Parts: sequence; structure tokens; C-alpha cells
Amino acid sequence: MWTKNDMPDQSGKKVMVTGANAGIGFETALAFYEKGAHVILAGRNLTALEQASGKIRSLKGNGSLEIAVVDLSSLEAIRQFASQFLSTHSSLDILINNAGVMIPPEWKTTDGYELQIGVNFLGHFLLTGYLYPLLAAQEGSRIVTVSSMAYLRGKIDFSNFRSENSYDAMREYCQSKLANILFSLELHRRISKANGNVLSVATQPGANKTELVRHMSEEDYNAALERFGELMEPWQGALPSLMAATWPGVKGGDFYSPDKDGGIRGYPVLFPLEPHALDKAVAKQLWEWAEHDTGFSYSF
Repeated sequence: MWTKNDMPDQSGKKVMVTGANAGIGFETALAFYEKGAHVILAGRNLTALEQASGKIRSLKGNGSLEIAVVDLSSLEAIRQFASQFLSTHSSLDILINNAGVMIPPEWKTTDGYELQIGVNFLGHFLLTGYLYPLLAAQEGSRIVTVSSMAYLRGKIDFSNFRSENSYDAMREYCQSKLANILFSLELHRRISKANGNVLSVATQPGANKTELVRHMSEEDYNAALERFGELMEPWQGALPSLMAATWPGVKGGDFYSPDKDGGIRGYPVLFPLEPHALDKAVAKQLWEWAEHDTGFSYSF
């Protein structure tokens, strides 16, 4: 049973966690802080980040903290953030692509994409690309992209990324979480082809009590509890990301998940992926679409 107590010392490591102000992102940041890392709390709401930072500082830890305001729903905001960050930081050891949106009312990003594919996938694709040179310069660096078992019901619909045809909140959520895995694995393949040393790893946290459920009706929430049983606390949902980011046995292209009830609960283990998440042709097409729409190409 792997827990955060099994994390190696993280002193001297610089770690960025997106969506670090609450839930699983907060617990991920806290664990790194406790282990001595310099943790960059990234998110779109400065007040929420300041509150999270204050709470973490009040707890026992050996690390240090920094706040980074970045709005993943705006490609221009990501570009501006990255430009500033790269001008003031010379290294980054670990990037946790944790932030996410789940089943909101129909909404679009600043650039006109359906919110979930725009934030959960495309925003992280661009942010990771800008930060990749810093990661590539560090020995043993890792990129952890957080998905969900909702990927099982996901299908990539290249004709509807801007809700051109229709909108279904859960369908788009499942699509975005499948996109996260496809991105993580394609990134691994491209790094390997370039003989890079960065590990790209995907995870999913299981069913947890977090703010992601805020868009669910009481009826839907109760139905989810009936289907999945009692939800885990965020600290436990953070464990797959922490394991993927720090455990010496991790390899690029791995997928980590809770070990019980098909990934719904438990403690993190290396977990098998279903065939549609391993589709190299779809992953390549998704990557090329993202490059085209962001106007950004990775430098490996």
C-alpha cells in the first residue's frame, strides 16, 4: 500500500501543480511541501491561491511556496504566463497537469473551444509545451497528466471541439479525459523518439470528494454515490499523481490508478489501459490538431 509517506525526499526539487488551490491539487502541493520541495501553486484565482498558500504554510513542512496565476481557458493568457515564467525561472523538475473542469453548463473558452476540452486538454498541452525546455534540462524530470476513469466512455470527436453540433456535459468530460491520456502517451512517444529524459506519465484519482462535483444536481450526486459508494477524501485521490511524480520505479508511458473496484478507490498501482486509449493514430491526430490550433510546436 503506497502512501505519501513512501515519497522520497523532494528537497531541491521545483514542482508546479495546476489547480493547486483546492481538492486533489491542494493535497498534491501539500505533500510536496511536506517533503521539502519548492512548490508552485498554479491556478486562475489569485485569492484562492493565496488562501491555499496560507493554509499550507500553517501546516508542518520543509518546503517553500510560490503562486502562479494562469488561466488555462485562454491560450493568450497561457502564452503571457509562460513568457513571464521562463524569464524568471531557469529550472522545473516536475509538472503536475491536475487542473480540470467537470460537467459544467455549456460554456466556451476565450478562444471558442468547449470548456472541458479547452481547459482539461488544450490548455495543458500548450502550458506543457512552453515549460518543456525547463523540464528537459533537468535530469529525472517528470510530467504527470491527470485523467479520470471517465476516459472509458470517451471518444474523440474532432468535428465538435467547439460544440459545433451539440453539447452533452458528461460526453465532453469523458472526451477530455481520454484526450489527457492520449496526450500523455503521445508525449512519451515523442520524447522517446528524440532520446529525451523526461518521463510523461498519466494518472487518475478515482472517485473523490472535491469541488468538481459542484455542477452536479443533488439527484445526480446521490445517483453517483449509489453507483460508486462512499467517495474518497482528496488526500487519497492525490496518491496516484504523487506516486507517478516521485516513485523510482515509474516509467514513461505508465498509467497509475487506485487499485480497487476498477480504479474507483484504493491505493495507487500501475494500471492497465483500455485499447482506445492506446490508439496511436488518434493520439497523433489529436496532437497535430492541438499544434495547429495553438500555433505551437514542441521542441524536443
